[in-house]
Amino acid sequence: MAERHEFIMAPGPTEVPPEVLEAQLELPYHRGPRFGAVIKGCVEALQRILFTKNEILLYTGSGSLGMESAIVNLFSPGDRILVADTGNFGERFRKIAQIYGVDVVAIEYEWGRNAQPADIAKALDGDPSIKAVLVQHSETSTGIVNDIEALGAVMRDRPQLFVVDGISGIGAAPLRVDDWGVDVLIGGSQKALMTPPGIAFVTVSDAAWKANETATCPRFYTDWQTALSSHRLDPAETPYTPAVTIFRAFAKALAMVEEEGIENAWKRHAVLGKATREGVKALGLDVQTEESDKACVLTAVVAPEGIDGAKISKHVREKFGIIFAPGQGRLKGKIFRIGHCGYYAPRDILMALAALESSLQSLGFPVKEGAATSAAANVFRENGLA
Repeated sequence: MAERHEFIMAPGPTEVPPEVLEAQLELPYHRGPRFGAVIKGCVEALQRILFTKNEILLYTGSGSLGMESAIVNLFSPGDRILVADTGNFGERFRKIAQIYGVDVVAIEYEWGRNAQPADIAKALDGDPSIKAVLVQHSETSTGIVNDIEALGAVMRDRPQLFVVDGISGIGAAPLRVDDWGVDVLIGGSQKALMTPPGIAFVTVSDAAWKANETATCPRFYTDWQTALSSHRLDPAETPYTPAVTIFRAFAKALAMVEEEGIENAWKRHAVLGKATREGVKALGLDVQTEESDKACVLTAVVAPEGIDGAKISKHVREKFGIIFAPGQGRLKGKIFRIGHCGYYAPRDILMALAALESSLQSLGFPVKEGAATSAAANVFRENGLA
């Protein structure tokens, strides 16, 4: 029997539409007008999807490259920043900053809790030397989605920059860059934007450009000024050889997002998340997140007592060919994560829940047969998707 396709239901990389995969079959010259049109099209589509007029810079690399670019282009060694640390990727922000000699003040939240605007305000009031606040839009290690609008309201009349890692949240959860006062938004191609890994991008406000003028952290590949100069050429370029085929795929995926309508995509993800949560709860399991109603990117499921979460993920993969993500960091073994950001529909959720139910039974955890899919189907019917 031929090896079967594994169906990815992790928070990234995610499943990719066939049309997006097909877009990679042509390789235009990266210094010519055809590829220049791809770059220009991606920038303009992202500006519409993200509700921003700010410059957008594109890089070949993963989302972490975008995180690093924000640190090195905004700050100098010794600058003080505030990180709202809500999970594994909040810790990554801290690590990147510390490597470059940036002084990090962290508000450490219990994993699964959201960043609180009052905590940010208190920290900034107590330390005016802080130059920026850094936070995750969606923290994929725990499943939370932070309230960027509320956090942005705290920042609105303050001099500090507001830097948001939107790598997994963009396209899945509501986000309005300009209205919510986001100075730098970091994104990636491989999650809700339905593209293979390989593209990172950042939006840069006027205030962020001003900070860039005096930042002295060392940088080369991710230098914003260099990227902007290349993007403004006619035809548009990138400074160094890009992942041309991934850029073509990205352009197609962004067109598909716009065809659906970004607000419709937000609604779809909200329903997928609710259906997954209700299905999981119907099996007698708990979810990890504090504000679970916002968990539209992934559902972090608390493993039953006595069963390692990684063992559940392994069983689902080996028996059904479906990929769940195990827990990360301090949640390793304690949870498993079902991703539903990007190219997913109700049938995918029902399939995943059926596989989970069967796996739990095989691993000795008693469940009511059909409970998960029935609960999820009810959510879909209530929202006109079944």
